[in-house]
Amino acid sequence: MAKNDDGSPVRFGIMGCAVIARKLAAAIAVAPSAALVAVASRSIDKAQQFAVRNNLSKEVKLYGSYEELLEDPSVDAVYLPLPTSLHVRWVTAAAEKGKHVLLEKPTALDAKMLDEMLHACEANRVQFMDASMWYHHPRTLRMKGFVSNREKFGEIKSIHSSSSFHGSPNFLKNDIRVKAELDGLGALGDTGWYCIGAILWAMDQKLPTTVRALPAAIKNDAGVILSCRGSMNWGEEGTVATFHCSFVAHATQDLVVCGSKATIHVEDFIIPFDDRRGVFRSTIGAEFLELHVGWSVKGEEVVVGNEMVQEGLMVEELSRLVKGVRDGGVEPDLKWGRTAMATQLVLDAVRVSIDGGYQPVHMYN
Repeated sequence: MAKNDDGSPVRFGIMGCAVIARKLAAAIAVAPSAALVAVASRSIDKAQQFAVRNNLSKEVKLYGSYEELLEDPSVDAVYLPLPTSLHVRWVTAAAEKGKHVLLEKPTALDAKMLDEMLHACEANRVQFMDASMWYHHPRTLRMKGFVSNREKFGEIKSIHSSSSFHGSPNFLKNDIRVKAELDGLGALGDTGWYCIGAILWAMDQKLPTTVRALPAAIKNDAGVILSCRGSMNWGEEGTVATFHCSFVAHATQDLVVCGSKATIHVEDFIIPFDDRRGVFRSTIGAEFLELHVGWSVKGEEVVVGNEMVQEGLMVEELSRLVKGVRDGGVEPDLKWGRTAMATQLVLDAVRVSIDGGYQPVHMYN
């Protein structure tokens, strides 16, 4: 892409008018370094309806095909909220047109497909990031600092994450996330992406030595996973992790990381209860009192404010990276592709374990 030294915002195009795209349109609007300049759908009518529904400026260009948007030289980066089965085609096409990529999760149906997309982005020198917004909340950075402090937290011994919601009958019948031909990973790819990502985040993206799905996964008639559980082990560290993801359980977004000296617990790690602050509870050096009538230490509630919603912070971070490439001649940051790949590899292993009768899958770092 040609350099642009005037400090102008990163110009985004949205490819696909899924419901989640409304949230990203709002995030782009509040991010100081970004601007929404184009929206594309498979028909111009859908693009126009999206523009009206979201009160978009008349200056935002509307396209009736994704190809038209990718041909627009004014678009620097694209956000793709498309079904997972379409990701390889359109991420590759975007990269070849020099567009930086913000991709909805799950990134791919398997690691081989993700590798193809990452290769296309690297070959065309464009930035890649998956849209796991919770990484960008300042609470996440604060928690990471605590968990990484071995003097206070100790060695990580166990991790548990949960992401679930109870889908309506209409959701369980018609949503693209339960359609084998569109998003065949179901709950594992949707809510499970966050669960696995959070566990790997705590472990500094180090892959486990062993992954195993736990009986018994729930599937719909098309074989799409509606609910599943799994475990991971890190042999050398002596760390174990478990997760639960589901479309048929009450809403949860829990993350618990237990060290040898301390623990953190978050009840809303994916989407904070309050969009202007994030809360987590930390407990250090707790013991049971004599006769187990209480605890020696009560956990501390840590409150971390944020000036912008986490989706806006995600867009701002991507924009910072894109500006470095576009205006400063720096290379794209490969961190986000590696983070997505680690999550995808574990997700793939869980699926293999489910299909193989819940046998352990051994991974190699």
